[in-house]
Amino acid sequence: MRTQVVIVGAGPSGLLLGQILANNGIDNIILERQTGEYVLGRIRAGILESVTVDALKRAKVTGNLEKDGLIHTGCELVHNDKSYRVDFEKEVGRHVVVYGQTEVTRDLMEAREASGLTTIYEAADVKLHNLDGKTSYVTYVKDGEESRIDCDFIAGCDGFHGVSRKSIPADILKEYEKTYPFGWLGILSDTPPVADELIYLKHERGFVLCSQRSKTRSRYYLQVPLTDKVEDWSDERFWEELKLRIGPERAASLVTGKSIEKSIAPLRSFVSEPMRYHNLFLAGDAAHIVPPTGAKGLNLAASDVLYLSDALIDYYENNSSEGIDGYSDRCLKRIWGAERFSWYMTKMMHKFPGLDSWDEKMQEAEFDQLFNSENGARLLAENYVGLPY
Repeated sequence: MRTQVVIVGAGPSGLLLGQILANNGIDNIILERQTGEYVLGRIRAGILESVTVDALKRAKVTGNLEKDGLIHTGCELVHNDKSYRVDFEKEVGRHVVVYGQTEVTRDLMEAREASGLTTIYEAADVKLHNLDGKTSYVTYVKDGEESRIDCDFIAGCDGFHGVSRKSIPADILKEYEKTYPFGWLGILSDTPPVADELIYLKHERGFVLCSQRSKTRSRYYLQVPLTDKVEDWSDERFWEELKLRIGPERAASLVTGKSIEKSIAPLRSFVSEPMRYHNLFLAGDAAHIVPPTGAKGLNLAASDVLYLSDALIDYYENNSSEGIDGYSDRCLKRIWGAERFSWYMTKMMHKFPGLDSWDEKMQEAEFDQLFNSENGARLLAENYVGLPY
């Protein structure tokens, strides 16, 4: 087989890239080591910046988003009983859209299938070859038989544990990482959300995020120690702890119910540089991970895809390598800005083990300065709805 671009990974970044490229006449094949059902079963973020919505428009998959997406013009931050609403529209004239990553992935899968584009699921032992040659190729094993795909370029959209980043020589790749000493216990439930907008809340017992996927489906998170296990937390225990942290007034409006998904996610920050190695380009979690506090994971992946699709379209239409040569630097500028914001929000809103009374006062002063400053709320809003693309 031969194609112009092999995309490794059929998550939202790989599917989004494939659809935009196909819409611009660039042939591509996607390889995915898991089944399609497994990919759809992953529960992830649901806050879309305008840059992500723009990318989905370019992929021509916004029908369900426009019908079911919830426009949010602000969010609430609560710090030790002090509450402040960040008004996105007032501060920066933009908003975010609540629409689950599972739904984004499903929309892209259906569009790809309807277009007759090739996606090879359960592709095992994927290997990238001749990355520094005039052309490259990818091998994989399917149903016990090895196959080869020749191509011009390879897009590594296969996540942190995928083969793509590992194919870049160790003396070329630089990695930056920060791990946090706690995790997020999250549940998904078919219950109406406790509030119309997201609530980020710091409590003496730990951070809380009250989020949502729709008007009838809620997503809640509690900060927990990394030593906790999901089986330690019954639904009843989760709801009681959530009520305790959000306080009696909000708890009175909380509708509880059986969880349909429950998991604990560790928090970490990670960036690898560069994001291009000859014919290989990294995008999404293959190159960077952010703690979910800033809601940037899927959105950074979408901006990577836009930069990469623009670069490849320019290459094939105009025989120009300017875009692909500048791809890594363009992406990393936005990535480090989002990493800073996610780290900042995590640092300000969580209870860190070992903090003394001085440290806690510094967190409180940070929060107060943020919202008593003439430009504090505007800076937070600008980062939350998305840095310039």
